[in-house]
Amino acid sequence: MPEIQKVLPKYLQIAGHIRDQIVRGDLRPGDEVSSERELAAAWSVARPTAARALESLRVQGLVESRQGSGTYVRAQPGVPRARERYERARDHGTMYGAAESVEFIATGIVNGPDHVTEALQVPAGSRVARRTRLLRGEGGRPIELSTSWFTAQVAEQAPRLLEPERLLGGTGRYLAEVTGRESEYARDQVAARLATAEERRLLDLPRPSAVLVYRLTAYDPADQPVQFDEATYPPDRWEFRQEYPLAR
Repeated sequence: MPEIQKVLPKYLQIAGHIRDQIVRGDLRPGDEVSSERELAAAWSVARPTAARALESLRVQGLVESRQGSGTYVRAQPGVPRARERYERARDHGTMYGAAESVEFIATGIVNGPDHVTEALQVPAGSRVARRTRLLRGEGGRPIELSTSWFTAQVAEQAPRLLEPERLLGGTGRYLAEVTGRESEYARDQVAARLATAEERRLLDLPRPSAVLVYRLTAYDPADQPVQFDEATYPPDRWEFRQEYPLAR
């Protein structure tokens, strides 16, 4: 018989929360992480639980301890996935970290690729709206090529989707404000493949190069797709982490 899944131990929940802050860019390389005492107080747990959370982060290579000073974030090769960016927009009003810059490559109404129309649940060949962005990290290096897709009907209701500029709080918040449709849950897929010529050009990659493609569909409470996002990452930015309990 199916059983309710067990949740992660408390120390892993704390470590996961801090890890997400690091991946999202809320905590940057060199920033100090909360101490055992501070974590124990904030999470209402015992000091040994807080200490184990920090040790988990150290084992993952996310932080380092400095004798007599504290625990600090190490430099990370990974970049946030769409999930982390949605969370960052919810908590901080922006999907991007302080060290990231955004260049809009294309916005407009186009004939939808098959995988896009399928995700948006519209007939094949339908016209859809797109917002394509190139993200750069420190030093101006390309770190992510991402496109958000919407139905043409949604774009009519939310015309700023077609403007090549950032939306405060992200597209999800904007859509909720102007259409009344709020994203309640999301489904994602991840796969690796060879980069296209355009992806190699924009991400400054040699030929051939493998890339990681991350696709996320956000749904409203009626299980209807609100938007479909796909992001392409260079091979040195493939570092996605997740903890989960294993059945015994």
